Amino acid sequence: MNKQQRANVLCFSGHDPSGGAGIQADIETIISLQGHCCSVITALTEQDSRNVKRIIPQRPDDIRQQVQTLLADLPIAAIKIGLIGHVETAYVIHEVLQAYPQIPVILDPILAAGGGTPLASQDLQTAMIDLLLPYTQVLTPNSLEARQLAQLDELAACGLRLQELGATYVLITGTHETSDIVHNQLTMPEGLSQIFNWERLPHSYHGSGCTLASAIAAIMAQGLDAFTAIHEAQDYTWQSLQNAYRPGQGQYNPQRLFWVDA
Repeated sequence: MNKQQRANVLCFSGHDPSGGAGIQADIETIISLQGHCCSVITALTEQDSRNVKRIIPQRPDDIRQQVQTLLADLPIAAIKIGLIGHVETAYVIHEVLQAYPQIPVILDPILAAGGGTPLASQDLQTAMIDLLLPYTQVLTPNSLEARQLAQLDELAACGLRLQELGATYVLITGTHETSDIVHNQLTMPEGLSQIFNWERLPHSYHGSGCTLASAIAAIMAQGLDAFTAIHEAQDYTWQSLQNAYRPGQGQYNPQRLFWVDA
């Protein structure tokens, strides 16, 4: 893609001061895949490479005004939603999706930090399902999030249930399962499904879900179809994890610009 034609991706994400997840992960990923990230911070956080200690949601009116100003100026080719932080923020995002139904939406339904801290109240989970899933083209839960949102145990059934709730494609990642190979399960329209198999890497990673969802958004923003974007984004994410580094005492960070060192 010509440097003057980088597709704009609007990202609703939290700020991670440790630099591993959240909006920084989005920006690094989208730049790496030749897109441009327009960032709206939903929440500040107190966290390190091990866990999230506190969420500081931003004011809904401020978020609304930021988005209105952006959308009046920049053509947005995809929307990526990460950490929401508060149920009122979900209502603001819902307003945006209602007003721009033609823009593909990629939702990473973040329910807990890698270290275990809950990041979404029950009210927020309900808002995700009722307000955001009906506008979501690609939903990217991990297996724990899929079970929690679908209220089912078997992952294939979870994919179908989340599709019934509104998502067009549901990609359930399998890193939290105990299998030797990571199985990512994709539920598609018309009852189709596919399993993607990936070598399990040795570490625990900070921001891998952010990386995957942002990669899908960046690729779809360039006009590729959802299935192609989902396939290519998994490969990009796996390579980022394979080249990960450990900045602190906790999880490893994906090296999202791995190709610079190649």
